[in-house]
Amino acid sequence: MNPTDSIVIAGGGAAGWMAAAALATARPGRPLTLVESPEIGIIGVGEASFPSIRAFNRLLGIDEVDFLRATGGTFKLGIRFDDWLQPGHHYFHTFGDLGTLDGPMALWAQYLRLRHRLPVGLALTDLSLPGAMARGGQFLPPQPGAGLAGRYDHAYHFDAQRYASFLQALAISRGVQHVQGRIAGVQQAADGQVQALRLDDGRALHASLFIDCTGFASRLLGQAMAVPFLDQSHLLPVDRAWAVPAARNDGPLTPYTTATAMEAGWTWRIPLQERTGHGHVFSSRHIDEQRALAQLLARLDGPPLAEPRLLRFTTGYRERLWERNVVAIGLAGGFLEPLESTAIFLVQSGIGHLVSLLDHPQREPARAGYNTLMRRQYERIRDFIVLHYRLSRRRDSRLWQEMAAMDLPDTLAHKIDAWRAAGVLAVYDQEGFDANSWLAIHAGMEHWPQRALPWPAEVPEDIAAELLLQRRHEVEALLARMPMHEALLAQAMAHKSSQGRPKTT
Repeated sequence: MNPTDSIVIAGGGAAGWMAAAALATARPGRPLTLVESPEIGIIGVGEASFPSIRAFNRLLGIDEVDFLRATGGTFKLGIRFDDWLQPGHHYFHTFGDLGTLDGPMALWAQYLRLRHRLPVGLALTDLSLPGAMARGGQFLPPQPGAGLAGRYDHAYHFDAQRYASFLQALAISRGVQHVQGRIAGVQQAADGQVQALRLDDGRALHASLFIDCTGFASRLLGQAMAVPFLDQSHLLPVDRAWAVPAARNDGPLTPYTTATAMEAGWTWRIPLQERTGHGHVFSSRHIDEQRALAQLLARLDGPPLAEPRLLRFTTGYRERLWERNVVAIGLAGGFLEPLESTAIFLVQSGIGHLVSLLDHPQREPARAGYNTLMRRQYERIRDFIVLHYRLSRRRDSRLWQEMAAMDLPDTLAHKIDAWRAAGVLAVYDQEGFDANSWLAIHAGMEHWPQRALPWPAEVPEDIAAELLLQRRHEVEALLARMPMHEALLAQAMAHKSSQGRPKTT
């Protein structure tokens, strides 16, 4: 028998049921059990995601419209950042390319060189179709092979609890055994391997491999295996979040998340079909909880639909996410503040790497490779989030003053130096965000190379300006034929079967 033929997943929620559905689909017929306590609720109150979730759903055979209907979801083109550079300023980070990034005709380089010849207020992301779509509240799925209309991607906003329930039904239909019970103890062998999970009613769940999806408690990896937690709060000091759903207002259903900088953190706004998710992520060293709550409640779209929930956390990750026969997925392995919607992505990435390595003939190299991959991914995403704070010009509170002065990790300092000195977008392996995303933040925060670059001047100004304006006209022409996000979504929701429905995958 393969040593991973029998698997027990400890914990449900989005992480647990994503793992269960993926493993049941990728390894049909092998023993797979998920145990969760009905007494423990799901943390998710609304979720924003990466485009990679589309690939995950496709691998599970989930139709996009069925997913949106089941989760109350909406389309997401990216994130609008309000007040991050300074109060009153905003920019978009969207899931689209910004043209050629290198060479004389690099779009960003010619834009920087010729801004004085372009229309006032024209942002670099306005030359990217999804950036212009987001600004106008419009949406159309990418059309492969259609030039600019095919060179972008999209993700979703959705209800995380409803997504977990949706995946639960799918996983059980594919053979996953669902056990309800509270984990009372972890039975380990002399070498530290987990042999079984003991439930409070006396049952014992034996397996060859255990997947820890117990959230911040990290019952298996953190507690039983005692794998150290690498605290990153010296780089990302926010450690609290108030979250509350609110009634939708009469405004447009925006195809983007909004992140607004505040005195001691930032607020999120996530638009769903039936409500809007709101939250305030903040540092308890820089503001008290009740003041942070008051600031959040003052920003709601409409009346709150539930009592606000306070989440306490420490930014960081476990030193190893696969120890002996335990693998942590989701919050059990680490947590990075949700500024760039990376939680579901990290769950999906962890599952994908695990599935590819489960049947590796040499267990120790597989485990070491998994730990290296995931550790780097957490570090790269951490750096990307820190970049948002570091480039801010806000100095109106202690948090922003401290973020401007703190020491950076060498990995991030090198990237910033390379960009400032030579306009080089340094990209490492295992990046969660590609060069287009790094460019979007640099450009959005008006952080440009410190000296004029020689290679854009190889193209005469008139020719370069004409090409930039042609790009703008091409974007505007596409927008003129594009529906509003809410109209497209309503059309998709109105179709009860896949036949005759607008193609949205």
